[in-house]
Amino acid sequence: MRICVLTTSYPRDADDVAGNFVAHSVEALRSAGHRVDVVSPAAFRHFGIAYGDGIVQNLRRQPLRILLLPLFLANFVRAARRASRGADVVHAHWLPSALPGLLTRRPLVVQVWGTDLELARRAPFLARLLLRRARVVIAASTFLAEAAGGLGAREVVVVPTAVAIPETVGAPIEPRHVLFAGRLSAEKGIEEFLEATEGLPRVIVGDGPLRDLAPERVGFVPPSELGPYFERAAVVCVPSRREGYGMVAREAMAYGRPVVTTGVGGLADLTQAGTEHVPVNDRELLRSTIAKLLDDPTLCRSLGEAGRTYARAALSTAAEVDALVAAYSRAR
Repeated sequence: MRICVLTTSYPRDADDVAGNFVAHSVEALRSAGHRVDVVSPAAFRHFGIAYGDGIVQNLRRQPLRILLLPLFLANFVRAARRASRGADVVHAHWLPSALPGLLTRRPLVVQVWGTDLELARRAPFLARLLLRRARVVIAASTFLAEAAGGLGAREVVVVPTAVAIPETVGAPIEPRHVLFAGRLSAEKGIEEFLEATEGLPRVIVGDGPLRDLAPERVGFVPPSELGPYFERAAVVCVPSRREGYGMVAREAMAYGRPVVTTGVGGLADLTQAGTEHVPVNDRELLRSTIAKLLDDPTLCRSLGEAGRTYARAALSTAAEVDALVAAYSRAR
């Protein structure tokens, strides 16, 4: 099958985190024998609208760039039309890619992500128009699928994004510690994590606007180097206030590590698979749950094995490719 992928975010080099999960899907499809052409802002002039903190945040920080949106879209449409000639299906990641996707006049599949919900709240008419015109809408979680259905999508399928699953994993290092990995921003719950884990052994990997609250942070780590942090940790914490999917939680499960999470949004799909859930902003319960796991290696091992079993069954590359190809076939 020939597939044209349109995305507003895609890695520009091996250490780029932008759209890394999109690139993994592309490479998995190519390995399965499909031809995949990718169009991203890395291939055309984007006027600083893409990359950085993402389109929504970039425009919020520099509102005058909104005046350049027509030029951005024109460049995107031109590149999309050129790349999609002869394609069996166009797969547009994020709603901003859906408009160029429609204009290719090829069968369109749209994949929604968490940031699309913010765009939908700001421009509900446009979001409904785009989703209703897609033949199939893909969502990585039940939460995103329900949101897409509420916006008028005709057919929605849940396709969990795959994570790397190591063949073997070692035991956590001593002293046992809890890991936070991700963007250091309010919506990711870093403030709650810092208060809840004060005095507990912890490692913080990531960067973001609240970086000054965590002077001991490791900082940005390329995706290819993140695995050892999961393996060394005894517990992984994902205390998000909102989350469309929850890649860090799923990566931790692939490494057999128990995950303490708020269970919001896309994290709700993990309620039966090696996780402990606490309500958003319940810092006392968050602390007691983390402390309990740090003190109980047997419970950690049991939860970790359950999560790893789930990851092998639902989050493998083969499972994602099969589900994507099935969605493409329905769209043709």
